[in-house]
Amino acid sequence: MKRRLPDLSHVLDESRPLPVVPILEKRIHTRFDKAFLVVIGSELYGDSFAIARNISGGGCLVEMSYAPPLGTIVTVHFQYVRYAEVSEADKAQFCIPSGIDEIVARAEVKHHHYLNFARGSDDAASARGIGLRFIEFVDVGPRIDDDRIH
Repeated sequence: MKRRLPDLSHVLDESRPLPVVPILEKRIHTRFDKAFLVVIGSELYGDSFAIARNISGGGCLVEMSYAPPLGTIVTVHFQYVRYAEVSEADKAQFCIPSGIDEIVARAEVKHHHYLNFARGSDDAASARGIGLRFIEFVDVGPRIDDDRIH
């Protein structure tokens, strides 16, 4: 006795509307989709400049030249140059830095990301990044003047 296969022609029928599937956001924290220049500090690897992206209260993605091992605790220094108040007439000509504001977070390396891509037909490039989970935000206290550092 021959088995009869079920009729599946209705699967490819384009007249039927596709079901709408809701996209659920599983993130706990809202992301801030900006890129910032940061300093990543580690006792074992020292300090280096990096670019932080997709920043949230729980962590961020950091593009950097090396990837510390998973589980490494690093400090992330978000720095912002504060400018002195100048009059409207001088604002176009002078930007006088008056100090640096800084937020420092301790974070754990949770993920490694290695991206390979092509810029053109023959141009291969790559980028390396780490996923950080913030552990705590550190009070940096008063900054030491540059002239006091040896």
